[in-house]
Amino acid sequence: MSHNQTINETPIPFRYAVIPMLVMIIIMGICVIVLKASPHVPLLIGTATAAFIASRFGYTWNFIEEACYAGIKMALPAILIIIMIGLTIGSWIGGGIVATMVYYGLELLSPSMFLFTICSICCIVTLAIGSSWATMGTIGVAAMGIGHSIDIPAPMVAGAVISGAYFGDKMSPLSDTTNLAAGITGTDLFDHIRHMFYTTVPGLVIALVAYYVMGMQFQGAHLDAAKINEVLGVLDKSFVITPWLLLVPVVVIVLIARKVPALPALAAGILMGWGCHVWVQGGHIDMAVKTLQEGFKLESGNAMVDELFNRGGIDAMMGTVSLTIVAMTFGGVMEKTGMLRALVEKILQMAHNAAGLITATIASAILTNATTSEQYISILLPGRMYVEAFRRMRLKSKNLSRALEDGGTVTSVLVPWNTCGVFASSMLGVTAFEYGPYAVLNYSIPILAIIMAFLGIGVQRMSPEEEAEVEREERRERDGTQQAGTTA
Repeated sequence: MSHNQTINETPIPFRYAVIPMLVMIIIMGICVIVLKASPHVPLLIGTATAAFIASRFGYTWNFIEEACYAGIKMALPAILIIIMIGLTIGSWIGGGIVATMVYYGLELLSPSMFLFTICSICCIVTLAIGSSWATMGTIGVAAMGIGHSIDIPAPMVAGAVISGAYFGDKMSPLSDTTNLAAGITGTDLFDHIRHMFYTTVPGLVIALVAYYVMGMQFQGAHLDAAKINEVLGVLDKSFVITPWLLLVPVVVIVLIARKVPALPALAAGILMGWGCHVWVQGGHIDMAVKTLQEGFKLESGNAMVDELFNRGGIDAMMGTVSLTIVAMTFGGVMEKTGMLRALVEKILQMAHNAAGLITATIASAILTNATTSEQYISILLPGRMYVEAFRRMRLKSKNLSRALEDGGTVTSVLVPWNTCGVFASSMLGVTAFEYGPYAVLNYSIPILAIIMAFLGIGVQRMSPEEEAEVEREERRERDGTQQAGTTA
């Protein structure tokens, strides 16, 4: 029996398709929340459960194995980015670039406005470079150090970083998810971006107001000037601090703004950081090379500074890489055996009007984030499945592309076992369960999108000319089907 025959002849019903998801979530809750263990084992158990159910419906082991490989293959671009970010962090810490950011941040940022300001900075940087991961791995790392120095809780800082990074990721024409959502739905890129203003800008306003209010509790708080001065002194002693080092991230931003692909742009940043380590900081070449592999090592005598700067390198990213591989193995089995489709189609049955369809799309994207652990699939799969449904209701494709981003892009980082949640946790040192309540933009956008859909705000229907064109296409498709049937 061929793989195609297996798929066509043995669809897995919803009641069985939901079992691996439930098993994985229950065991995940026990392992991560109660036992404080990593998500690897729950995902493996979920994969084994999905494989067992698929085998009971006639799927061969060869097919299941190929599904695992297909899932891992989909994660390869993300894995390359993860490795490059590890190299970037190592070289930028060794080159004194992160230390310079922290140093000037401690001198310039006030505690009460810190959350508001760091969210705004992350918005601007990610709009320019199109990558939330690059922002979290660089600006975010520096922000965590500054926040710790002025006694702002780490989950609050991480939430502000993530909100800003994901606003920029969602609205930047350089973002891969933004281009993916537009491309998969056949929507003009800038029409798609303009249509996202309905939900994304109000989401950012809500987030910034929340961070301003949160920051007020630190207004007038007694800052330990001695502690901050000690940190500044340690940084000054351990690194050469100069504003010229800030040219390195500026160059990377300019490269990506000029549409240089992410990997070459990051590679340029790594080379510049490595050069700064050797020629500005006076590090030995052998140590600079080891830093790229093993991360930066600092023994300053200040525990906070050492905790912040002892990181980076390829080795530090291997836990993230392994979790990405395990998560995508689960996602591959769920998608290729049709179990994810069964879950999504159950949601689609509740969509009887435009508001219901948009809500179903957002819910499907969130569900896909949780089941497949990959942001890209949360855009690709519902995007493929719901194109015809939006077309039948005569809704413009940009309604679908926006719903995919409202449900898929921003919620990925809230799922602890999703590749985005894993990356954010490893970079910022805070779990998704901890930073989740403070990532205000990421959960306010899907809520706003659903409310606006039911109020009819920003729901755009096809013009009479567009409807007529769709009807002509549907007529041609029906005629083609009838002719094929007659010929047969």
